[in-house]
Amino acid sequence: MTGTPPAVTVSLLTQMLREAFDGPPGPWTYFTDTSPGTGVFGTISGLSAADASHKGGPGHTTIAGHVHHLTSSVALSIRGLRGESTSRDRSRSWTVSAVDDAAWAALRARLRDEYERLLVAVETHAVWDEDALGVAIGAITHTAYHLGAIRQRLPAHRAGAPNR
Repeated sequence: MTGTPPAVTVSLLTQMLREAFDGPPGPWTYFTDTSPGTGVFGTISGLSAADASHKGGPGHTTIAGHVHHLTSSVALSIRGLRGESTSRDRSRSWTVSAVDDAAWAALRARLRDEYERLLVAVETHAVWDEDALGVAIGAITHTAYHLGAIRQRLPAHRAGAPNR
């Protein structure tokens, strides 16, 4: 029996990361709905800092808090793919809950940068052993979880409408 070729592994991982962050690639998806803009970036685009800072949903957290936590987690995934030791304590990644306009723009830009760095780390990773696959699949599923949590906290005027 032969294993999955690394190119197939990388292709699937990057497709799923792109779906989680950028939204579905076409008329089908692995786990998001098929509406345009249903990835993290489409979901948070157009949200004001006030909307991102509004507490809601289970745990009364904010969208800004989830985005900050997700950004920190993606950065740790990159380190994990590099074989660097990372802490499992994520409590410091929940230090942001409210943002002003400048901080919200910077947070979204940082998430985009970390996501793009993660794509490169996945695309250039050499050996897909159990640890590396766990890090990459963990990043995808963690992002999908927080995408759902963010969508639960959307303002009422956006919650039922397709995201842009």
